[in-house]
Amino acid sequence: MSSTLPNRPLNVAVLGASGAVGQELLLLLEERRFPVGELKLLASARSAGQTQAWNGRVLTVEEVSAQSFEGVDLVLASAGGSVSKQWRDAITAAGAVMVDNSSAFRMEQGVPLVVPEVNPDAAFAHKGVIANPNCTTILLTLALAPLAAKRALRRVVVSTYQSASGAGARAMEELKNLSQTVLDGGTPKGEVLPYSLAFNLFLHNSPLQANSYCEEEMKMVNETRKIMGLPDLRFTATCVRVPVLRAHSEAVNIEFESPFPVEEARELLAAAPGVELIDDPAANRFPMPTDVTGRDPVAIGRIRQDISDANALELWLCGDQIRKGAALNAVQIAELLIQKS
Repeated sequence: MSSTLPNRPLNVAVLGASGAVGQELLLLLEERRFPVGELKLLASARSAGQTQAWNGRVLTVEEVSAQSFEGVDLVLASAGGSVSKQWRDAITAAGAVMVDNSSAFRMEQGVPLVVPEVNPDAAFAHKGVIANPNCTTILLTLALAPLAAKRALRRVVVSTYQSASGAGARAMEELKNLSQTVLDGGTPKGEVLPYSLAFNLFLHNSPLQANSYCEEEMKMVNETRKIMGLPDLRFTATCVRVPVLRAHSEAVNIEFESPFPVEEARELLAAAPGVELIDDPAANRFPMPTDVTGRDPVAIGRIRQDISDANALELWLCGDQIRKGAALNAVQIAELLIQKS
């Protein structure tokens, strides 16, 4: 199998087309003028038969089957880990490249885990499957990479503030509905999420591991190490769900091998690909989820010296979880692979 995609209109399948990330993938393929020849929308039997307007066409969602991938060049998968595992062999046997948004293959040996602004060359080592990292990891590595290129990292400490969109379209709808329940004087009860997120927050609800970290926290630890090529990086994370619809935020403490002047860090981040600096101490104006909702860049600000450690910096970032944290990163990976004539 070639590690690249041919430079021609591609036959593309979106697996999980009816979900929040699937819908964003369709939007981005159109917005970015991705070279699509034929486009297949694939989903479960529950969504089959629905129609979707796309780029002047009306497409019908099909139930996924082994035959769905015949003649397909690229599969953008966002239907969850079990679905990705179920169809992986059929996709690769058909000769298609799978860019997978689930956690199914991220830590698998031989499967590249790619953020195009950070480790683009890794994408070309694929054997049919490329993994899209976790949303919080993608946003974080955009901030870490330009700094790590100048001074070696010693330790990273992250606290995340994760929006409802991380749990999908139904969780976003639940947050809206339960917020109204609270405003009406009722008692909100979470069904999609284990607790109501309305006017509330709770520690991330992914399963706790034997080390007392939740699965989401360990994804950040392991994925960041893999993407950055730093298997021994000291890293700790605390992940929190907050009542925001669709952009994640992160408070990040980075310890380096030597002091890192704030102004130098600010200049590097301002020039970094995929990053927007929102850093106005005089006005006390720093990134907010509303700054990035529906937008591509990761906003970074509040860059400051850690007063407890001469070698450490603090920063704050926000990024749209559905966009750069998922769909955009997947489309950018596919764009990397298209052979340049």
